[in-house]
Amino acid sequence: MNKLLLIALALALTGCATARTLNAAQPGAPVVYAGTRLDLYALQGGCCAMDRFGAEAPSYPGLDLPGSAVLDTLLLPLSLLTALGVGFQATGGL
Repeated sequence: MNKLLLIALALALTGCATARTLNAAQPGAPVVYAGTRLDLYALQGGCCAMDRFGAEAPSYPGLDLPGSAVLDTLLLPLSLLTALGVGFQATGGL
């Protein structure tokens, strides 16, 4: 149980690549599986994540990769629509 808690804490402290790329708004940046791509880019020694993805890579991309892959899969329908140019003017609140 302690190892699982330690891994969860490490992921929380390093930040999720998927969440970082959602806020990036970088023109021309990948949208589909962007967090997973950012993690893989960092693992392969990519130098310019900010220029390519509009977000910094997490400190420990190997730990972040499984969580980003799951979250990117859950968000796949929305990211595909975004990549196709379909926009939503959604607002929240009461």
